[in-house]
Amino acid sequence: MLFNSLSFAVFLPIVFLIYWMIPQKYRWVCLLAASYYFYMSWNPKYIVLIILTTFVSWLAAVVIGRNENPIVKRIALWCTIVICLGVLFFFKYFNFFSESAAILLSKLSIPIHPLTLKVLLPVGISFYTFQTLSYVIDVYRGKIPAEKHIGLYATFISFFFSAAGCGTHRENIQSAAADKIG
Repeated sequence: MLFNSLSFAVFLPIVFLIYWMIPQKYRWVCLLAASYYFYMSWNPKYIVLIILTTFVSWLAAVVIGRNENPIVKRIALWCTIVICLGVLFFFKYFNFFSESAAILLSKLSIPIHPLTLKVLLPVGISFYTFQTLSYVIDVYRGKIPAEKHIGLYATFISFFFSAAGCGTHRENIQSAAADKIG
């Protein structure tokens, strides 16, 4: 679903109405469901990627926030970096590096056929990957506390307007929902 499409022109007012019709403490659920629907409108199976990177980064931030041991914190940080960047690399850059290696090897008289994958680039993968990484790095550096509510965190990471470049700050979503959910 593109932001300038008819489907988005129908989607946005529906989300807006539902958001204002439900109790405040459940509005984050509306935004999360709408955001996941937005990402799935391109290819439903890729929702697993955003859920995976969201869970990995949330868990790492919670581990970092609860631990005093710098080794445990560093391990949690690096696991998140490797997993999240690994997903991004696989979908966005694997074919590029495979073809580049084949070209380089052919110049060295070692002809090979590059291994290329026929996968679509998931919508917003760079955005939400770097969003998760910047969050975990901020928690690691002590700039922000870890969000304990995975639903609020998932809403922050997946918020569909952010994919269009309309930036969101964790504090905005967290403060808008935290007081209202209990």
